Amino acid sequence: MPAWKLISDCGSTKSEWCLVSGRKTITIFTQGISPYFLNTAAIAHILSTELKPYLGRKIPAEIHYYGTGCLNPLNKRSVKKALSQVFPQTRIEVDHDLTGAARALCGREKGIACILGTGSNSCYYNGKKIVSNSPGLGYVLGDEGSGSYLGKRVLQYYLYHTFDEDIRSRFDARYVTTPSEILDNVYKQPLANRYLAGFARFLADNRGHFMIENIIEDGLNDFFFNHLCKYRESWTMPIHFVGGVAWGFKDVIEELASTYEFTLGKILRNPMEGLLEYHR
Repeated sequence: MPAWKLISDCGSTKSEWCLVSGRKTITIFTQGISPYFLNTAAIAHILSTELKPYLGRKIPAEIHYYGTGCLNPLNKRSVKKALSQVFPQTRIEVDHDLTGAARALCGREKGIACILGTGSNSCYYNGKKIVSNSPGLGYVLGDEGSGSYLGKRVLQYYLYHTFDEDIRSRFDARYVTTPSEILDNVYKQPLANRYLAGFARFLADNRGHFMIENIIEDGLNDFFFNHLCKYRESWTMPIHFVGGVAWGFKDVIEELASTYEFTLGKILRNPMEGLLEYHR
């Protein structure tokens, strides 16, 4: 039997791990891993408690880790150190989640790869490597079109009393919270990006109302305008999307792509299927 490979797709909210040998696959989910919020020891703890016990006696010969924040060299080093502590005998490759998205979406072809999940990012990929990348500024300054960006808009509409009576009552019924509790979670508690992204679900559950549709369309248009329009290849190459936001609002993405006269490629919920194909 071929040696085991462990392939990971690690976002801020959740992480998916696939242990692969030939056509045999074992899938494990753990909490999200963001080296911006977790140090080496905390990452190693997650790996030791939420991942390794479920591998049993299967020790991977290779780990291909794709994770948020790993474009930063210090973050990349921290993740690799944590993996090496838990899997000392394994050959480890750590790369950015954007590389994972590009490989999953484009394979070995040229194209624009976009992530719309808890956060957002994009790049032009030449079939071998990322050639250009529109700056990702994180959830405070950027992340246009992401779950945290859309969730932030939901909270703005709620706290500014912009929602009409109907939508406001739906929000109150869904989230038993207060303005002070919201502000405390955003400004004082850890992992505020995850907290904000949780409110994007409210948009998906209330489609059809004009205020909900405005938030979705405006948020995704901000991604198209601020990022996709910066690539000259956007008008000559297919543009692919991956992530929960992209999947949940693919009808809006299709409309925007048509408006901007872009060629729309794949829209995937998550990159793992494409990554398995790439590494096999």
